[in-house]
Amino acid sequence: MITQAGSAVPSTPVELILSSSLPTKIVLSILVALSLISWAIIIAKWFEFRRVARTCGAFLNAFDDVGTLEQAAALARRSTESPYTRVTARAMAFLHEIRPRSGEAGGGPVRLNAAQVEALRQVLEAEFTRERDRLGQYIPSLAVIGSASPLMGLLGTVLGVISAFTGIAQKGSGNLSAVAPGVAEALTATAAALIVAVPAVFVYNVYAARLNRFDGELDGFGAELVALLAREGRI
Repeated sequence: MITQAGSAVPSTPVELILSSSLPTKIVLSILVALSLISWAIIIAKWFEFRRVARTCGAFLNAFDDVGTLEQAAALARRSTESPYTRVTARAMAFLHEIRPRSGEAGGGPVRLNAAQVEALRQVLEAEFTRERDRLGQYIPSLAVIGSASPLMGLLGTVLGVISAFTGIAQKGSGNLSAVAPGVAEALTATAAALIVAVPAVFVYNVYAARLNRFDGELDGFGAELVALLAREGRI
């Protein structure tokens, strides 16, 4: 229920929340939970993006001096695990899988036909998707929180307004001092929802852009691996 007649009028946001109705408190509690989840994802993914950028950058710097796919595989084995090392390992695993069917004696380098090159590209694409999904895990939750929070705030506002008008009807007074606390309580839910939604939506767009850039970098790296095969005369 809203502040009753004769009770102290809330003068701070904390007092307003403490004196708010039960439905408003429930909505605010849900928004607090969503905010904690949102910030946990934001901080965790920031550290993950930072770690991936560091390990990938070190690998790519060393990859510039690689001349063969075997050298790239050796580099991947001695480097810190990263999306690029896993992609390289998957490419080498594919080449080893097709070697027994290549018809080449002596275990020498396999020369790939057009169908095998296309199969290699598809294997790399599947690995790219897996790596992007791995890095992008939980990021869509930020979009969900950013979309759901304003609706939760709107629900709290509507419930607060209903509670305010119910209290006015019960007290039989429509002056400003009777209306203002209830309206302020109702708007608190909207303000809390915006505080939750704005960072979630903003960071989601930032992280989505980084994921798209990462996806493009993986595509370029896959093209480099295929180019290594071409330079070795294996295509």
